[in-house]
Amino acid sequence: MPRSTTPSLASLAEPSLNPRQALIVERAQADGFVSIEALTEALDVTPQTIRRDINVLCEQGILRRYHGGASLVTNTRNVDYEARRQMMAAEKAAIGRLVAQHIPDGASLFLNIGTTTEAVARALLNHRGLRIITNNINVAVLLSQGHDFEITIAGGRVRLNDLAVVGEAAIDFINQFKVDFGVIGISGIDPDGTLLDFDFREVKVAQTIISNARTVFLATDYSKFGRRAMVKLGHVSLLDALFIDRMPPPAFADLLRQERVAVHVADPSADAP
Repeated sequence: MPRSTTPSLASLAEPSLNPRQALIVERAQADGFVSIEALTEALDVTPQTIRRDINVLCEQGILRRYHGGASLVTNTRNVDYEARRQMMAAEKAAIGRLVAQHIPDGASLFLNIGTTTEAVARALLNHRGLRIITNNINVAVLLSQGHDFEITIAGGRVRLNDLAVVGEAAIDFINQFKVDFGVIGISGIDPDGTLLDFDFREVKVAQTIISNARTVFLATDYSKFGRRAMVKLGHVSLLDALFIDRMPPPAFADLLRQERVAVHVADPSADAP
């Protein structure tokens, strides 16, 4: 959401949703529509509690209220960054760990914008000798705790709600490099394999990362399949591998197989090492 002042790193860590509200958003992402009756039964709370939660989520622009329930607002804007950080946190952590297993010590890589790429950054902290280029201030701060890492951050316009760096200056900067791995996130994947996002400037940076990486990894959770966004990033054929928390729906799986995109499935129930 737009903010009147620059957010501090401390404020970014403060949750804006309680666990029950985050779960409601996850269900809305997965199912498209959530009913008050079903949520009351699943979460073992009163209908009044669910209505209050839905009202909060509607006020934040995350859900749209309908008779008997609500649906996710996905076709015009992305969910607020604070909410995205909490949604499917265990799945994102598992995806991050799996991506990290495929990146060797001493590698060079791009890490772009997104809460899942931030999970990848956390999972890379035990690596050695990485050379990381990022347009994500959160990623740079996370990786500053790593061992003998070389961290380079792109210049450009800072998007205040999530500390992403976008714009022509970031694109020009990234174009100066050729790296081993490009790790990107995404907001939606259309049934025809089109990768979709919400911000044109963010997409242009991601396209530049793809063009300058020898191997491209997409790290995303299952809910992004079929999710709508307006800006086209490219096609799944640009990817070398997809890292996800469960197998894609059959039609998507067939398309990925046809395009020879390796699919790696993380196990969110597995204990972190």
